[in-house]
Amino acid sequence: MKSVSAGGLALGLTALVQAGLRFPCSTLTFQRLDPAGQPDALPSSHVHHIVGGNAFNATMTGDVGERATCTTCQMSEDFSNYWTATLYFKDPNNGSYHRVTPVPVQPLLGGSQGAVGGLTVYYSQFDLSRDNLAQQPIKAFPPGFRMIVGDPGATSKEHAGLSYQCMQGGGNRGRITNEMPQQPCPGGIFTTHHFPPCWDGKNLDSVDHKSHMFNTVTSEGFTNAPACPASHPVRVPQVAFETVWDTTKFNHLWTSGAPNPFVWSFEGAASGYGTHADYLFGWKGDSLQRAMDKSECFYDGCGSITKQAMSVANQCTVENFVGEETDGWLTEIPGWGSMPMS
Repeated sequence: MKSVSAGGLALGLTALVQAGLRFPCSTLTFQRLDPAGQPDALPSSHVHHIVGGNAFNATMTGDVGERATCTTCQMSEDFSNYWTATLYFKDPNNGSYHRVTPVPVQPLLGGSQGAVGGLTVYYSQFDLSRDNLAQQPIKAFPPGFRMIVGDPGATSKEHAGLSYQCMQGGGNRGRITNEMPQQPCPGGIFTTHHFPPCWDGKNLDSVDHKSHMFNTVTSEGFTNAPACPASHPVRVPQVAFETVWDTTKFNHLWTSGAPNPFVWSFEGAASGYGTHADYLFGWKGDSLQRAMDKSECFYDGCGSITKQAMSVANQCTVENFVGEETDGWLTEIPGWGSMPMS
């Protein structure tokens, strides 16, 4: 899939793609925790939507895959955590806020029905139609690895791969944009976060949580990233998240011609340039490497990874470490006014 337009992904999944992993993860929790961008902070500056393993906490070091005992992801050996900021609706009449619910990304592939909220995760080797392993081997991340993409303080486009689509319904995802949709979306707001594909091969993290990675992607969609530079020579899986935010239940409150009333949990404006995501590796043993070594296999690594029923995944939980309400009608978003970090 070289770019995504209306209905483009559905066509790709049914007819073209043959390489990489694609699987759903149900929601694990909504909390102000951020062990990648603000480790040790309890709470962190803003609310995140978090999926994955139950080792999630304010501080996460070492081999997460060995500590977690369950995961909300379909791949039962994936105890990684994936998280983004949370979308809120701001009532234009009284200024109150309500958290927007994420819903499973469609289409769900075979055996993945039953996800609750959450997001869809991709690990691609080259692009979604081939893997090119003979020329470009992929190295899985090591235990303790983490990275972030995007910047909550951004006021203009940061790089390709951080995008929105105003879903029209009936499989039509709408045009890719870098800004938050400025009109009601009949099918909700679709967000995508693509992570850099090049690693320095040494550091599990960096001071800014980005410098150990290098982004060579210059176009939208699931395209092959250009060659990695000498400073970051290791090609790792191209990780991406997709989330559908069910904004439809608030569309009747969006007055015609009024500004977009949807805001992220870290910002007061609705431009959307600050969209960002965090990743903390937690695959057990060599399970991810086994999948990345499989040629021309899509979705489940040709049986190299054990899948679990989403009904089992949905039972995985963590405690409310922060102890604050993030849902319902609120007078302010939790952490509003704090310095955004990730």
